[in-house]
Amino acid sequence: MANVILTLRVLPQNVEVNLDEVKEKIEEKLQPEKIEKEPIAFGLTALKVVKFVKDEAGEVERCEKILKEIEGVGEVEVVGLTRSLG
Repeated sequence: MANVILTLRVLPQNVEVNLDEVKEKIEEKLQPEKIEKEPIAFGLTALKVVKFVKDEAGEVERCEKILKEIEGVGEVEVVGLTRSLG
């Protein structure tokens, strides 16, 4: 079964949320390949999370659920889903 590259945008509940703490929790619970900060607007910054997952039913939803359960996370949206060549 192939892998897919899942890219998620994680928005904090508000501008006061410490993104460094949220990033640490994401790394601990999801073990993503990459996380980077992405400025949105009006001082709001999101985290762009890249994770390789198996191309199976329910994998994307599982990752979304893990992220939504992290304290400080307001919204999670899938911004990219691409089949891996490797």
